[in-house]
Amino acid sequence: MAEAEPVKLRAMSGSNEALRIGTRGSPLALVQAREVAERLAAAHAGLPPCEIVVIRTTGDRVQDRKLGEIGGKGLFTKEIEEALIDGRIDLAMHSMKDVPTFLPPGLTIACLLPRADPRDALFAKGATRLAGLPRGASVGTAALRRQAQILALRPDLRVVILRGNVGTRLAKLDAGEVDATLLALSGLERLGIADKASAILSPEEMLPAVAQGAIGVEIRADDHRAATLLAAIDDAPTELAVGAERGCLARLDGSCRTPIAALAEIEPDGALRLRSLIALPDGSALRRDERRLPPPLTLASAVDLGHAAGEALRSAAGPEFASIWS
Repeated sequence: MAEAEPVKLRAMSGSNEALRIGTRGSPLALVQAREVAERLAAAHAGLPPCEIVVIRTTGDRVQDRKLGEIGGKGLFTKEIEEALIDGRIDLAMHSMKDVPTFLPPGLTIACLLPRADPRDALFAKGATRLAGLPRGASVGTAALRRQAQILALRPDLRVVILRGNVGTRLAKLDAGEVDATLLALSGLERLGIADKASAILSPEEMLPAVAQGAIGVEIRADDHRAATLLAAIDDAPTELAVGAERGCLARLDGSCRTPIAALAEIEPDGALRLRSLIALPDGSALRRDERRLPPPLTLASAVDLGHAAGEALRSAAGPEFASIWS
């Protein structure tokens, strides 16, 4: 059998070609892809309308197991990145919370849209806080980050696996499969159903996932046309916040097997505040870190802030955390 040829990156798209945006096919993913297309059209008069290409990922196909059991959150990006590498699409649209810490060679995140509200929303009958749920209530989630924080606050609650898109999860809640569930507020806002939430959880009660609420656009690193077009819609404050959060994640070697949360925000005085935590999946141990970076801010300094936070959390973790990195 002949040896397979190495993967080669496709040359950049022609100046008059319509850009093809690769995305997952959920209603939320399609809304986000259309937002990318609309922002590009508004920024560049005469740009041919973007084509949206739906790509089903392994993470979409397997719905009955935790992500860590089937390979991690890269399962929501792998097939889309493969399409980008071989030239079937020009732009890969991702929810940045689903993007692994390190990208495949030859690919880069060229643009981040303005971040939506990164907090989590609670859906439950008769409760507006996790503390208000009945003793022993079931909470549906597949995120170890949420599971760990729920159990740290309420060890009496029962966490059960609940995956699927927003509509699927809410339908399971309505059917009584669980007593409560948590969803990202950003997705609810983009779908126009944020008002259906029972409550919005503060970061003190539920620290968000790294880069939650941020939409990123990945391209081939040598596609200068795409990079130039996307530069016009890139959001600098989001880039700083996501850079800090992903910097923390990188130092922690984070995956879907590691309960990690982080939120970076630019404060009124221009400083960047980063809150982060690491926990055991059962919520029995949790470590927090908080630090600030005074202005002027740069992407490099924001990433360094994240690195420092990740190193501090790892140092504070202790031997009981060794299993989550094994």
